[in-house]
Amino acid sequence: MIRKLGDYTPKIADTAWVSEFAYVVGNVEIGEFASIWPGVTIRGDGPTTIVIGNHVNVQEGSVVHGDGLVIEDHVSVGHCVVVHCDRVGEGSLLGNNCTVLPGVVLGPHCLVAANSVILSGTNIPERSFVTGVPGQIKREVTPQQITGMRHTAEELVVRGKMFKDSGL
Repeated sequence: MIRKLGDYTPKIADTAWVSEFAYVVGNVEIGEFASIWPGVTIRGDGPTTIVIGNHVNVQEGSVVHGDGLVIEDHVSVGHCVVVHCDRVGEGSLLGNNCTVLPGVVLGPHCLVAANSVILSGTNIPERSFVTGVPGQIKREVTPQQITGMRHTAEELVVRGKMFKDSGL
């Protein structure tokens, strides 16, 4: 369901797929070949746009909310993730059921482990592997992990296109 809120109407690229069982409201922009899966809520009720980049997938049960939040290109947001931060860097992956709180900035190619919680105001540098509650940087993301994260984002583009082409 895509809804206007006040003067704001979501802007969704023609190539993006938004499930009819997702809820996208307000000041939101969704980029090319993005996929928004069933049960996702993206709530743009602030004056600064929530930007979902190109080739981004937001998987079932996730919530995206924040004033001016940017999710850069080729990001995968796993199942049941809470994204309430300022920025998720290009090529990153947020593992299932993790929470990224307000004021967090994730650099490019970061990997946040499932069930982790990144506390408000934390800056995570490029290529960081973060795990735990509270989330701690454990090491640098490997080239193989970067390849795997890119593959995940590309695979979800293909699956999203399949759903879109099927009229779902």
